[in-house]
Amino acid sequence: MSTSGNQNTSESDLISGCIDGNRRMQEELYRRFSPRMYGVCLRYAGNAEEAEDILQEGFIKVYKKLSSFRSEGSFEGWVRRIFVNTAIEHFRRKKYLQPVTEKEESTIEGNYLSVLDDLAERDILELVRQLSPGYRTVFNMYVVEGYTHKEIGEIMGISEGTSKSQLSRAKVILQEMVKQFIDTRTSNRIKS
Repeated sequence: MSTSGNQNTSESDLISGCIDGNRRMQEELYRRFSPRMYGVCLRYAGNAEEAEDILQEGFIKVYKKLSSFRSEGSFEGWVRRIFVNTAIEHFRRKKYLQPVTEKEESTIEGNYLSVLDDLAERDILELVRQLSPGYRTVFNMYVVEGYTHKEIGEIMGISEGTSKSQLSRAKVILQEMVKQFIDTRTSNRIKS
């Protein structure tokens, strides 16, 4: 067995082991999913500390709810859904988010978040760092820090519309960078 995690353990064995309280299987589940789920948490958190809190809370819920997984759809999708819901609950408790409808959540998750699921935190942060200073600043203030476009405009001395267009352009650039990153990584895996 690999010391860095046994990727050969089947999902059903992993799930059964976790339900039975097998500590090794619980650790394997954490190792297998924590990098991607941390990425999910970072997208909702204002900072790394909050993301870590959401990550821990999410894994506690996953372990508690494992017996309710019915093998309908992907296990990773089921896990991710728990993390998205945990993040939303976390911010609703803190009054950071307005209520999100099921339709809005599906749109967000389907269009924007799914592309980033395969990236580790360091990859995402590196891509954001590659944005021009204006795009990077507006993106971080809006997405990471939670400022409104009006607040960003006041702080940076730009119009609200300029803030919105900077964010929109930053997202387009990031999506292209993510696509190139994933394509390159996939191409490198195929070559090896």
